[in-house]
Amino acid sequence: MSELRALMRRHPFPGRVAWIGLRPARLAPIITPTEVEVTETGLVGDHHKAASPRALTLVQAEHLPVIAALTQTEVTPEMLRRNIVIAGINLTAIRHDVLQLGTARIKLTKPCAPCSRMERTIGPGGYNAMRGHGGWYAEVIAPGTVNEKDALTVANAP
Repeated sequence: MSELRALMRRHPFPGRVAWIGLRPARLAPIITPTEVEVTETGLVGDHHKAASPRALTLVQAEHLPVIAALTQTEVTPEMLRRNIVIAGINLTAIRHDVLQLGTARIKLTKPCAPCSRMERTIGPGGYNAMRGHGGWYAEVIAPGTVNEKDALTVANAP
């Protein structure tokens, strides 16, 4: 394995689930369980149901303060309406890997683009503040259960 490839596979710590959010209906208030079942179509209790590359949405906890700094307002996970907030690992760096999330396996597929609703939710400039910080869509490779504080690791790590 080349030195660069080895560097790209090295992470100082696993990630961890910092927050879980369910969107029971479009625009409905977010429900924040501490445990959730993951199926091929996404999280049980979430309105988005499709076995697709967009079954789940994840965002990095470290991006919330960045969005807040760019908009000069407090930003919470509920405002972003993503399913899972991950702390402690760079999601972009592991985007090509199969990931172990609790007992489920997932694969990040593409970045989540912000929607125009961020202008109302976060405030003026919210849409642009989210660009590059909106998280990732993921497909479910194997169903399982995810709990708050569960690890997110690279499943196919050497």
